[in-house]
Amino acid sequence: MIGALPTTLLVGGVERKIRSDYRDCLNIMEACGDPDLNHIEKLEVMVEILYKDDIETEYIEEAVEKAVWFLNCGNTIEENPKSTKRVFDWQQDEQMMFAAVNKVAGKELRDEQYVHYWTFISYFHEIGEGLFSTVLNIRTKMNKNKKLEAHEREFYKENKALIDLKKKYSTEQQKEMAYINSLLG
Repeated sequence: MIGALPTTLLVGGVERKIRSDYRDCLNIMEACGDPDLNHIEKLEVMVEILYKDDIETEYIEEAVEKAVWFLNCGNTIEENPKSTKRVFDWQQDEQMMFAAVNKVAGKELRDEQYVHYWTFISYFHEIGEGLFSTVLNIRTKMNKNKKLEAHEREFYKENKALIDLKKKYSTEQQKEMAYINSLLG
């Protein structure tokens, strides 16, 4: 039905209740960016968070496919998507993102008891001019090796820490770097 916001997904012939609030879905996105989790663990976390009830082993693959469909707001993912670099990070950009989304929504979404994930993403897609869109625009240009305008270069120079996406390292990588640094003094 046009305009319907799903709160269940059909898996194994059964309508399964899901956690459709944007907070739960952003927790899934955060887990998907966790360098300490391998691909399978990320999928397990996605299924565990999204579905309210346990999914039988024989339906896990279908549950994952339906979860990805839901998290992609009802769109299917291309078989061979173009490789793109990240332009935002849900954790690093949280404050800028919420300021922008709240502006679109006309209210503080974090105060709401429930906001459907698709509604949140609709707000996200409507973000207009502001700090967050400026940062995203500069990151996108830099990722594509496009020349920044003079005002963008100046903004970048003054806000490098805000614009540069921080590399995420696994716990093991962090330990290795700490050990190497301790050797170097």
